[in-house]
Amino acid sequence: MLPLVIQTSDELRALADRIHAAPWVGVDTEADSLHAYPEKLCLLQISIPGEEVLVDPLADLHLEPIWEAFDRHELIFHAADYDLHLLFTGHNFKPSSIFDTMWAARMLGEPKFGLNDVLQSLLGVSLEKGAQKADWGRRPLTPRMIAYALNDVKYLRPLQEKLTERLRELGRLEWHQQLCNRLIADAARPSRTDPDDVWRVKGHDILDDTALAVLRELWLWREKDALRTGRPPFFILKHESLSEMAAQASAAGVRAVALPHYLTPKRRAGVLEAIKLGLAVPAEERPQQLRVRTRRMSRAELDYAEQLRLRRDAKAKELGIDPTIVAARATMFALARKDEDELKRLLPWQREILQLETV
Repeated sequence: MLPLVIQTSDELRALADRIHAAPWVGVDTEADSLHAYPEKLCLLQISIPGEEVLVDPLADLHLEPIWEAFDRHELIFHAADYDLHLLFTGHNFKPSSIFDTMWAARMLGEPKFGLNDVLQSLLGVSLEKGAQKADWGRRPLTPRMIAYALNDVKYLRPLQEKLTERLRELGRLEWHQQLCNRLIADAARPSRTDPDDVWRVKGHDILDDTALAVLRELWLWREKDALRTGRPPFFILKHESLSEMAAQASAAGVRAVALPHYLTPKRRAGVLEAIKLGLAVPAEERPQQLRVRTRRMSRAELDYAEQLRLRRDAKAKELGIDPTIVAARATMFALARKDEDELKRLLPWQREILQLETV
């Protein structure tokens, strides 16, 4: 009998061989972003003909045989964005081809496109979703967690077949493939984090420069503590708490800061030290409020954006799909301002619907 949870190298190699030989592969992932920091892959769910199986990355396995086996296939995901990001950032794996059942459902006009919603609508299947917010970093996995995880890939293939048939009938299969290719490219694109922006959490926009200096130090302390303890930053201190303490320190000094009662002595000391460091920042080195430079759109640009909206809405209604799949409101404003990057990002079928020139 084949194991439900792969935890040894021998089991992993045998599974990789079965994946190599399989005509199709369904994939899902589970991470522990709600319980640990930084997030990491905790479970890899895989379906192939006649088998649903879980791979346990926390069992000290080298997953390269799985990535090599995956690379020979079009992988079936539901809502692949996060899964692709997790696999690329954590394991440098970028699939060559995917089929995203969530986006296929959206392109067919399904009003609800969560996995359970789509399964009920198209296959008459209902899943038990009680383990959605489980701690996937815990071991051993409970029977309920195992059943939940296996269900997430059990029906991906029949769902793909149903969706593919309808996409082909409506002439939208190529549209879907273009979008899936963009999902892969987006997941592998390096993130661009502005060091002067990442710490500007909720509430920063009403703080003076002294409070901003304190907020920056508090955020840096929280980040270090999160990495030290493996706990998500918001578990240690909420964004709002950082801004409130920064405002109190700027107004009346460190003694006026009301520290949350649940902080341990070590964390209380760390918070107070961060506040002191922020207050000690010289005036000329304190961060300033960001000045967002925007220009008012001209009447001609506004009129053109409205033309794009009317084209989009009319075609979306004809197709029976959500207009935002074609282009979001912000996208149409950017196009009206002649934003070349936004134009290049549009897929060929989206440009065709909006009656834009090809790139």
